Amino acid sequence: MGRVRRHAPVLPVVAVVLLLCVPPGADDARVGPADAASAALVLWCAVRLLRTRARPLTRSAAVVLAAPAVAFAVATVASTDPAASLPGLVRHLQVFVLVPAAVALLLRDRADARLVAAAVLAAAVVQGGVGVHQYATGTGASYQGQDLRAVGTFGPLDVMGMSTVVAHGLLVALALGLAPPDRAPRWLRPAALGCAAALTVPLALSFSRGAWLATAVAGVVVLLLAGRRLALRTLAVVACAAVVLVGGLGVGSQRVGDRLASITRVTAAPDQSVTDRYALWAAAAGMWRAEPLTGVGVKHFPAHRDAHASLALSSGSDTAGAGRAFSREPLLSPHSMYLLVLSEQGLLGITALAGSWAALVVLGVRRHRLERRRPGGRARDDVGLVAVGLLCWQLFDFAYADIGGPSTVLAGVVLGLAAWWALHPHDPRAERTAAP
Repeated sequence: MGRVRRHAPVLPVVAVVLLLCVPPGADDARVGPADAASAALVLWCAVRLLRTRARPLTRSAAVVLAAPAVAFAVATVASTDPAASLPGLVRHLQVFVLVPAAVALLLRDRADARLVAAAVLAAAVVQGGVGVHQYATGTGASYQGQDLRAVGTFGPLDVMGMSTVVAHGLLVALALGLAPPDRAPRWLRPAALGCAAALTVPLALSFSRGAWLATAVAGVVVLLLAGRRLALRTLAVVACAAVVLVGGLGVGSQRVGDRLASITRVTAAPDQSVTDRYALWAAAAGMWRAEPLTGVGVKHFPAHRDAHASLALSSGSDTAGAGRAFSREPLLSPHSMYLLVLSEQGLLGITALAGSWAALVVLGVRRHRLERRRPGGRARDDVGLVAVGLLCWQLFDFAYADIGGPSTVLAGVVLGLAAWWALHPHDPRAERTAAP
């Protein structure tokens, strides 16, 4: 009971993460239980700040977290139809401002951050288990004419959902294995590294090329931050485990290999998904050239898509399987967060948002280096590795994906964790008493 009271302020954050394991409900539901919990999280944070009269964000933290909100508001006002942009404004504020700020304010110390990281790992294990079962029983989403694609509880409308959660859990397990907390049991390191290796299986069976690339990049970042020698040893272990699990046991090895090879086939016989992606990227660039400062308006990409897209763009994306009948979903975004913001919010929006994220990366790495120089800093290195690793994953993945679907709320939690780590006072004694 004492531990529950100890972590009471951060339990709503844990609830948001764990509710990602709950199916969104109706087939056409775009708002899942985790989204509803994120609204309760923001309200909980506001009430707690009013009751405790806690110190608000520091000036630097307020600038980093609030700058995107100003850009979102300007783009909405400058839109040709501000009323149609309001839902997009609310969604952007939720994911990139309100939820991150609430998470950063509710986290107090490393123990709270570790609890959130543990929730991410637990959600990854659950989603990964469901995904492997879907592949083994042929009940996943449709892929190359067969219901084999692992999508977890998210369904075929959010094929990136499971891979996102599993990749986050993999990075958490990797960080815990590389730098277990002080006084952690001896079994934690091998168990964490083994869990990271096991999560490569559902990640591979998701057939999500963007998630694979983002995980590889973020994993290398985590390894380099943990130390070069440790990085080399860990890479060898993970490579051997991947060979055994995917290659040796034949877990989707042929399809995974074909999917990997398709990454390089962007000009010579690309598949339709690659063709559509490049057509959408070109359309987004065309919108930006037409309205370079403030873009065409939040949520206005679909309305301007056909005027800027080439004839190579298909009418939609086929979805089926995982308990859902065949349907054709329209392509309503460029599948790149950076290009989506650039096209809809122009230079103002992309500068504010990317500038905020770049500040979190720089300040997060800087704090990691400062902490490692402190006495016993290496024994508390896991939280920094988790925060920086997850942030790097999210920012790299945004080159191939954008917000949408129930799993989007996890991006807000990750940005909040990264903001807490990057903007929190460096004094360990202050961690338990001060907000960012």
